[in-house]
Amino acid sequence: MDGLTAWLRIAATHTATICEGARRAEVPAPQRNHFVKRFVKFQFAAVALLALLCGLSGSAFAVRRANVHHRHLRWLRFWNPMFRPSHESLIVQNAEIDRLDLPRIQNDTELEALKADGSLLEIRAGETLRFDPRLDPSRRYCRPWTLDFVDDLSQAYYNRFHQQIQVNSAVRTVKVQKKLRRHNRNAAPADGDTASSHLAGVTVDLQRRGMTKDEIRWVEHYLFYMKALGLVEPEEERHQWVFHIMVSGRYSDWRETQDIVPLGHPEEEHPDGDKPATQVAIGGGAK
Repeated sequence: MDGLTAWLRIAATHTATICEGARRAEVPAPQRNHFVKRFVKFQFAAVALLALLCGLSGSAFAVRRANVHHRHLRWLRFWNPMFRPSHESLIVQNAEIDRLDLPRIQNDTELEALKADGSLLEIRAGETLRFDPRLDPSRRYCRPWTLDFVDDLSQAYYNRFHQQIQVNSAVRTVKVQKKLRRHNRNAAPADGDTASSHLAGVTVDLQRRGMTKDEIRWVEHYLFYMKALGLVEPEEERHQWVFHIMVSGRYSDWRETQDIVPLGHPEEEHPDGDKPATQVAIGGGAK
């Protein structure tokens, strides 16, 4: 509308200028009036066409905005995770790393040294677990207690759904994290109180995309149980579609005291008994 108003202002000024020029040139009044009438008709036709185009453009823009808004609302309704990413969660993850006095791994030299002394163990693909093929084999490593957790979760998931869990990311170096930050604005920083916990080797990202609603709910319940015990700090990343899981150093000690971990809702009954419908045997507790 601002452009249309400006056009009308210019047209009116131009018409007055033409009339004044014709008068000074002593053009006969009948010819001058005839010329002005034709010129004014042309201007009004042009303005009408411009107004129509502006209206159509505005309507199209409004429709596009409405469609985008509708898709955004539909996405928000669909995206309802149990573990939303937050600043507070990053603080918790880094506090556990500091409690364990773990270094943030700076580069490949430090990474290889930690592998060599057994501080980082290899995550191996198998019947219950696979990797995103894009994950560099040199970074398919994590801390021993994180490996215990991944083994337990992948086995439980396989027992329930006969499907593999996919690991998308494990240990990272500060150098890799900085590179990731350059093209992924949602990636955590490489330093500070909210630095990525991948830098200490305590965290894995497990593929969420492609899971059914039941599978996602099952994993959320599993993580809820572990989080309630203070053994994990999970997030469900919206843009990468993964379960980001930082595993506490307390996990292995706790694991050795356990016989089973009940999964699902307490009210769920096994068809042949009164035990929870989903259980997984883990740990070295007394039988």
